[in-house]
Amino acid sequence: MTKYAIPDTDRFKTKHRDKNTHLIVLQNQAGMQVALTDYGARIVSILVPNSQGEATDVALGFGSIADYLKAESKFLGTTVGRYANRIANARFELDGQTYQLEQNNGSNCLHSGKDGFHDQVWDRQTSVQRKVDFYYTAKDGESGFPGNLNVHISYELTDQNELKIAYRAVTDRKTVLNLTNHAYFNLHGEGQGEILDHLVYIPSQEYITTDENQIPSSAGESVENTPFDFRERTRISDRLDLDHPQLKVAAGFDHSYVVVPSAEQLVASALSEQSGIQLDVFSTEPSVHFYIGSHLLGKDTGKSGVAYQPYSGFCFETQHFPNSPNDSKFPSVTLDKGQEYQSKTTYKFSLNKKSLI
Repeated sequence: MTKYAIPDTDRFKTKHRDKNTHLIVLQNQAGMQVALTDYGARIVSILVPNSQGEATDVALGFGSIADYLKAESKFLGTTVGRYANRIANARFELDGQTYQLEQNNGSNCLHSGKDGFHDQVWDRQTSVQRKVDFYYTAKDGESGFPGNLNVHISYELTDQNELKIAYRAVTDRKTVLNLTNHAYFNLHGEGQGEILDHLVYIPSQEYITTDENQIPSSAGESVENTPFDFRERTRISDRLDLDHPQLKVAAGFDHSYVVVPSAEQLVASALSEQSGIQLDVFSTEPSVHFYIGSHLLGKDTGKSGVAYQPYSGFCFETQHFPNSPNDSKFPSVTLDKGQEYQSKTTYKFSLNKKSLI
């Protein structure tokens, strides 16, 4: 078994875009540790105990800023914005004006292009050992989006092994906004092979079908009698092996699930029988995007020295729906001048309760 530890903080001390970068470590009384960096306001490591009491890093990531900068996979653990997921034809219209974005995913704009929030160095404030606040101001026109946008993200670690993420933002001009965290998880442990034998539970009745460009083609289709039905805890491989056109379109699971809007609620869960570690995700967002790392291509080497091959990690991205700025059937992602954007997501870790939630 790999002996996991928080990366060397000195390897995160450098400059990018004329700003200093750092590694920040949170720790609770239960022994859980979370390492974050102001480069991308991102999660670097999450150490939680497995069923043997051994500290296990369940988040994919790299051991230095240099490794993040040279990586093929740019979004590991990062805050994604201004717009997470895909925007068709890399453009949208707002109040009669067309805004052109970068095409970095075929004809789409994915995660706001190369200059998105993932490649920015955020200001930070750490007031206690269990909480860090990140701040960033995106200028009007940055990545093609309108408005000067002030964003605040807090990460708070509780003694119940919860990592709480709270997002807030305001703009001085009408814009569109869709924020998420893009953590890749492997509950066996980072670098411990594929995640296809993880058991997944998604209590959603509907998922979003997509066209060949992975742009939504429906407002929600029933998961009934499809590989996308995870309403009972199911092994990923058992669903991935089924024949379905939507699995071919996305090279596996890379789809958004519909969440009935309410207060923060359980939107997804995963379990490793190997480690006994369970992850429950709670969110206020209308969707959770389930992705199984199909496009990790073995070109990047993670913290434990193992290359990230396809299916090395999975994502539960809490967010609004893809292409919402161009699609009126989805909830609005418009943020008006002076209006405050708020969103909350919690990652809760525990040991296997041997029963469905």
